[in-house]
Amino acid sequence: MSKNKLSAKAFVMEDLLKYQADAIVSQEIVKKDTGTVTLFAFDKGQGLSEHTAPFDALVYIADGRAEIKISGKPSIVKKGEMIIMPANKPHALKAVQKFKMLLVMLKS
Repeated sequence: MSKNKLSAKAFVMEDLLKYQADAIVSQEIVKKDTGTVTLFAFDKGQGLSEHTAPFDALVYIADGRAEIKISGKPSIVKKGEMIIMPANKPHALKAVQKFKMLLVMLKS
């Protein structure tokens, strides 16, 4: 589904991406100079290794459950919950069970 088809109409976020076996799938929904909104689907056991980003990011879990480590401290975040990953703090994500997340990156 292209970004243009998403504009100015309601949609069910969890329905935009399907899980794929042993994979992480993503779809950028909004891309602006000031930030991005991206939907991800992680199969169980998949993850992103520890890294940093120069901007604050908000993660909203749309389905499933994830372990999100920020500065070495793990948090289990489940459907309907969100967490803020502060700029320049190391963070990592792992699918405790398959999960979908909305990542909102704020660049300003």
